[in-house]
Amino acid sequence: MASKPKQIPMPKISSNEMTLAVRIVAGILAPIVRMMLKVEVQGLEKLPKTGAYILAPNHATNVDALAIAYFIYIKTKRAPHFLTKEALFGIPLIGSILLAAGQIPVFRTGGQRNDDSLRAAHAYLKAGHSVCVFPEGTLTRDPDSWPMRGKTGAIRLALDSGVPVYPVGQWGSEKVMARYSSKFRPGFWKKVQVLVGDEIDLARFRKPNPTPAEVLEATEVVMSAITKLVEQLRGEKAPEKRWDPVSAGQATTGNFIKRAQKGQAQ
Repeated sequence: MASKPKQIPMPKISSNEMTLAVRIVAGILAPIVRMMLKVEVQGLEKLPKTGAYILAPNHATNVDALAIAYFIYIKTKRAPHFLTKEALFGIPLIGSILLAAGQIPVFRTGGQRNDDSLRAAHAYLKAGHSVCVFPEGTLTRDPDSWPMRGKTGAIRLALDSGVPVYPVGQWGSEKVMARYSSKFRPGFWKKVQVLVGDEIDLARFRKPNPTPAEVLEATEVVMSAITKLVEQLRGEKAPEKRWDPVSAGQATTGNFIKRAQKGQAQ
């Protein structure tokens, strides 16, 4: 009889954002990030210095999570709390470090439900922390790396918790690591720009039991705000129609490029 897969625990919630574990992890990672790229931030003054809020950035490469974490810790002086894919928590030592540093596992394989993940995110917000959620749920599938269609999880968290949501546009990490690539091309001169937008007005959606259609509409409002910021950073206009991986016949999680290549090779 096959044994049940090991359950991944949730992080322990502390009223103190800057725990010893957070400081140790940041002390190790911050210099590494600084060597890989140069993070420049605009709009920092729009974020509250204390209290709970949700940051909603676009997700273009695997490096941008490091850039956003650096921005949160170094620039806002807050502890980064991300909703992070479960696979990372299964890596020996790395998983324990992520939990100790307050990262929240999100489950995609069906072995565990995400109820506990959402409860942990709510608990962090209730304790006055900030939480960062990539609304796209994974790296964008858009061929030109524009923000694609968002998922509703981040918006449900925002509506249920009642905390403010701030869009974040970021661009430049693709110079350090291309989308779905494992090849690093670091350099002090490689700039990643982070642009913080105004709080998103979700007032009309903040009511008991919003309908699925209203949650989808709220998600589109958030993705539109993020896209406008990315347009400013890139100096270009995004496509009028947002990329939808389901309509394009793409997997909504994982490395869809590698899956397509395997399919062609068979």
